[in-house]
This record gives sequence, structure tokens and C-alpha cells, in this order.
Amino acid sequence: MRSHHHHHPSLSLCTRAHQIGALALVVVTFLLTRSLDRFSAFSHSDSTPRASSRSSSDLFHAGALSWPQRGYGDTIALRIYVYDESEIDGLRELMRGRDAHITPQACLKGQWGTQVKIHRLLLKSKYRTMDKDEADFFFVPAYVKCVRMMGGLNDKEINQTYVKVLSQMPYFRRSGGRDHIFIFPSGAGAHLFRSWATYLNRSIILTPEGDRTDKRDTSAFNTWKDIIIPGNVEDGMTKFGGSRIVNPLPLNKRKYLANFFGRAQGKTGRLQLIELAKQYPDKLESPELKFSGPNKLGRADYFDHLRNAKFCLAPRGESSWTLRFYESFFVECVPVVLSDQVELPFQNVIDYTEISIKWPSTRITELLDYLQSIPDERIEEMIARGREVRCLWVYAPETAPCSAMLGILWELQRKVRRFHQSAETFWLHNRSIVNRDLMEFHSWRTPVPLP
Repeated sequence: MRSHHHHHPSLSLCTRAHQIGALALVVVTFLLTRSLDRFSAFSHSDSTPRASSRSSSDLFHAGALSWPQRGYGDTIALRIYVYDESEIDGLRELMRGRDAHITPQACLKGQWGTQVKIHRLLLKSKYRTMDKDEADFFFVPAYVKCVRMMGGLNDKEINQTYVKVLSQMPYFRRSGGRDHIFIFPSGAGAHLFRSWATYLNRSIILTPEGDRTDKRDTSAFNTWKDIIIPGNVEDGMTKFGGSRIVNPLPLNKRKYLANFFGRAQGKTGRLQLIELAKQYPDKLESPELKFSGPNKLGRADYFDHLRNAKFCLAPRGESSWTLRFYESFFVECVPVVLSDQVELPFQNVIDYTEISIKWPSTRITELLDYLQSIPDERIEEMIARGREVRCLWVYAPETAPCSAMLGILWELQRKVRRFHQSAETFWLHNRSIVNRDLMEFHSWRTPVPLP
């Protein structure tokens, strides 16, 4: 019996033609899409910022600071235990010196005042806990930069006292220091504690200083665990709505293109700026400053000079950070960073290209020509942006809608661990935490052994 299924050549040809046509259409579509993508990427990178970048104006909603949700959460939910100076033998010495004659008020002044301000703000914080077992973090107060400067302790005493203090902290031992917070508010950073690399290499360090490799083999700052904090700007400049030391000048009333106020300190960049000021005295103001004697430059005079230029130059000194960077936002001049290794605070939320300039320290001789080429409209824009974010340099209570303290708390939240471990911490089937001798955590005796 013959089959009824016949072969139709025309139908087969038609199918092949459709297949070829469809394949050609796919190829053309792919090439066209790729070309459009390339054009889009080129035009996007050439003219507009990336969609993922946040403008400084995006940080504020209804006048309050808004941190990015990714990695931080919706709200701050922290518990911080603050050690009391009478609780740990040696802690009082780190705060007041060997004779306890240095007052916190004396340590509140100057660029190192953050060590006192942050401590005081945490003592009043709603995130403070008195229960160590519920704490996410432990804050160790110490004013060692101030104490050292005022002769309260020498370097050897600071080192010995820190080691004594840490040996009395079982919770520090439990986590290897990972959940303990220390402030080192000067250019020396954690190097003030000579043995920091042995004992604090896992702890969270709050510091304005991100680099000391000019004088040390290694920097004490680790970008993944530590937090860069703003320097301590004079309170009389950060208070708005009240009396301030000086007020900003309109741009067209400023006498100079740029200024630099600071000592040479034998640093190449600073020496170049002083030489440049001698060549172009009408553009760059850089007087020889007197920090003592009858001609000593007062704070009001200093800020009065600082506000008289469009750009405030912030070169590297003994360390990579300089307080002048933060001060410039309150006299409303655009800061120009001349410190290649500098680390700046809150980089997850601030786009520093909007509010400042970073210029290679190797090209200082070309700097004035570059600054001269920037139109006033752009300068005004940068100053306006800086006006929006400068609240992040102010150590105000966390109840303020925007402050340095709020920024620090957000950054700490990102570092919260649910579990704590160290090389000398072990755990058993019944969830108890024990040491190498199988002694339960709450029975650990001090002094605990340190690494």
C-alpha cells in the first residue's frame, strides 16, 4: 500500500528561505544593538555622570541625612558599650595622665578635640548600652594625643598602659579586638600606641589619618575595617544661626585667587607654594605665620585671611591629612588637596569631585594657571555643594539631622558582626564560648593573655 505522505520541494524551499531570513534578521539586530550600546556608552561617559552615582543633594530628604540602604539598612540599630575610666586600671591615665591633672576640657581644644567630643557624644547616645552582653561594639576612651602633648605620659608609658588596659578586657580577648573602637585623632594615627600592630590590628580605629608611610614602614589605617573621621574644626566656625568667628565673603570681594596658611615643615609641596606666592603675590597669599609671640596669628585673623581667596590650598604636611581641608568649607572657599595619599571621610555618600579639587603634588608649578581657568560659575556651584555636606564635619549630637557623629554611627553599623571569634576563642555543642582551657567565657579571669 502506497503512503499518502508526499514530499513537497516548494514547501522545503520556503522553509529554508525563512530560516535564512530569520538568521539574517538576528545578526542585523545584534550588530545594530551593539552599535547603539557603544554609542550610548560613549555619549554617557562623555557628557553625563553614571546613573549609579549619587549627587550630594540626594543625601538629604526633608532636611535630614540619608545613607544608602545597600549594606547599611534603613535605620541605625546599634548597641555600644562605653568603658568607664574607673572600670579598667590604667584607663584614667590614658585620659588624664599619670598624675590625673589633665582635664577633658583642656583636651577639647585644637584639631585633636575629636577624642573628647566623640566620647562625650557616645556617653549621651541613645545607642549606648550598659549591658556588655548585648553590645555590638565597645568604645575605649583615651585622650593620648592630648596627654602626650601636655606631658602627662611619654611614649613608653603610653605603650605599657595600653597593654595593661587591654589585658583587663575579656570582651576584647573574646573577639580579638574586632568589636572594639579606638580613636587616634592626629596625623600620627594609631602609631601613638607603638605596639598597635600587635594588639589593635583587628580593631576599629577612628582617625583622620589614612597614611603615614612617609615615616613608617606601614600605615595603621586599613580601608576595610577603620573609619576616616573629619578633623575638629573650631566650634566658633561651625555654629550656624549663632555668632561665628567670621562669615564668608562674596566671591567678587575676595582679594586672592588662592591661599596657603601653614608652616613649610621642610616639605617639598609647601616650600613650592611659598616660593610661588613670592612670584605671584597678587594671586597666592602665603604669609610667614607667627604661632607665638606678640605677632601670633589669632583664630579670628586666621579665618579672616582664609576667607579672602576663591581656593584654599591643602598640601601634605607631617602627615597626609590637614585640618585646612575641613575649615575651607566654613569660609566657603574651594579646597584644593595637594596630598596624593590623603583619605577622606564618608566616601560611600560623598562625591568629592562636586565639592573639591585634588591636584597632583608633582605639578604644583602649574596649579595657579589651572585655577585661573576655572569660571566663577563653577566655583559658586562647588561652594553651594560644599554648603550642603559640611554638616558632616560638625560633631553635633546624633539628634541633629546631619552630623559627623551620625556619619560615624552609620559607618559603624556596616561593621556589625553577629558572631565574635578570635584565635583564642572556642565554642562547644551547648553554644558556650570557652577559652583554650575550656573555661566558659564569663569565668575568664583578668589579666587575660594577649597575642
